[in-house]
Amino acid sequence: MTALNVDKEGYLLDLGDWSVEIAEELALREGLPLTPEHWEILHALRDFYAEFQLSPANRPLIKYIAQTLGPEKGNSLHLNLLFKGSPAKLAAKLAGLPKPTNCL
Repeated sequence: MTALNVDKEGYLLDLGDWSVEIAEELALREGLPLTPEHWEILHALRDFYAEFQLSPANRPLIKYIAQTLGPEKGNSLHLNLLFKGSPAKLAAKLAGLPKPTNCL
């Protein structure tokens, strides 16, 4: 395993450290192999962060994905299946973003 500069919950301390390889390492630590479907969400999430400077909680994440990738991907069932029941938190972590502020 690669040494990563992360906080106690596994989120990157420096967003500039993120790369495809870092995302793969973070996913490996979560026991989650990344598929093209995961990458689609992760890239959309990084676009969201670039535009709004925050990591979305579940509802805004679902709405944004529905708007950008379509309703078949922007729904809670699809995202929960991809990201083990906590899509906003886990996707933000893998995308190298801060933990969404209103997620426990």
